[in-house]
Amino acid sequence: MSEVPDPEVIELATKVFDLARQGEAEKLAAYIDAGVPADLTNDRGDTLVMLAAYHGHTAAVETLLARGADPDRPNDRGQTPLAGAVFKGEDAVVRALLAGGADPAAGTPSAVDTARMFGKTELLELFGSS
Repeated sequence: MSEVPDPEVIELATKVFDLARQGEAEKLAAYIDAGVPADLTNDRGDTLVMLAAYHGHTAAVETLLARGADPDRPNDRGQTPLAGAVFKGEDAVVRALLAGGADPAAGTPSAVDTARMFGKTELLELFGSS
């Protein structure tokens, strides 16, 4: 018998995912500092870092990474936050993820593969994969 999640837990998780999408770095920090896992993952495997990165919120990405979030954790489709940031053209987020230890070769497709696919030579040079 599977355990049914508490509606209040679902409501809190939904709120925290929305904060990541909206780039609310200070509020995210407060929730993480109060015990919400830095690698909280939604039903598609997207972490808070993935959502913040995909929506172009550099400060939120930096805040989450500073609190121990995994920069390379892939979603259920094998995509990493770095590949998502490359796809979306979020260069500041790309740099924040690299500074936080993200691996350009991680994921499917990887950030390197994504940069090649879209002809982003400046990112390939940044990744050391030109």
